[in-house]
Amino acid sequence: MSSPRFDGMRARMVRTQLIDRDISDMHVLQAMNHVPRHEFVPLHVRHLAYDDGPLPIGNQQTISQPYIVALMTQLLGVSLDDTVLEIGTGSGYQTAVLAELVRTVYSLERHDRLANSAAARLNTLGYHNVEIYTGDGSQGLPDMAPFDAIMVTAAAPEIPAPLCAQLNEGGRLVIPVGSLNRQALYCVHRQGDELHTE
Repeated sequence: MSSPRFDGMRARMVRTQLIDRDISDMHVLQAMNHVPRHEFVPLHVRHLAYDDGPLPIGNQQTISQPYIVALMTQLLGVSLDDTVLEIGTGSGYQTAVLAELVRTVYSLERHDRLANSAAARLNTLGYHNVEIYTGDGSQGLPDMAPFDAIMVTAAAPEIPAPLCAQLNEGGRLVIPVGSLNRQALYCVHRQGDELHTE
């Protein structure tokens, strides 16, 4: 699904929106440079796919700004052997970035239409280490737990306790907490029975 036009736009995005800010993890940068973001947005906004901002994907949902995708992925600190839970599949873009970096991604989406289209898109693009589910993200996927890392892509009013309970020893959770208009990014690290939050 590569094209010289989009390849150039994606390389420029990585250079100016990520490297020129504070994204330094080479694995994250490589994943962001590889995943074709234009395949994860509707045709009418495809020319904006590598701009510095979110874009609509239907169901009153958006694909996150590339910098936020990279920042949250960097904060998650995943490795190739990790099993990751993503809350909020959306169009599947963040899912694909994670799939480049870990063994398995379980992704949970509350909208059936988005879940089904994301699953088809990810399969077409060759991401076969991904499983998509539909359900309440605040409850996670207890049957698949524990997870080495959990990423929540939509803001929550507070950190859901069920997600913390599904973290593996040493596991990390990254989540935006707050209202629709104002959020803070939280990182939770599990050490034994203790949760350390920043």
